[in-house]
Amino acid sequence: MSNPNGGGRLVWNHSTHIQGLIPVLERLLRYSDIQTITPAVLGRAKSHSPKLQLKVSVPIRGGFKLIGRVGKTFQEVFILTSLSKEELEEAIAQVLKR
Repeated sequence: MSNPNGGGRLVWNHSTHIQGLIPVLERLLRYSDIQTITPAVLGRAKSHSPKLQLKVSVPIRGGFKLIGRVGKTFQEVFILTSLSKEELEEAIAQVLKR
């Protein structure tokens, strides 16, 4: 899915995503320094997260791996970006407030 503003794109590799993740990722695409967002592996966590969390996990070549969590489910998300870790964390905080 291309960004209507001409920015990055959201890659649809999976038919299922954790609840509320896609709207948050679409809002992240509004940042011009984010090129590609790819939701990846789904899994089960032991602890419960009552609301959606999105946390920067580790750097990857050209960006970062994030972990999204809600309930007892998590999903990896890969973001290709020129933003620093701190800038990406700030962008995530902004889009999760909405």
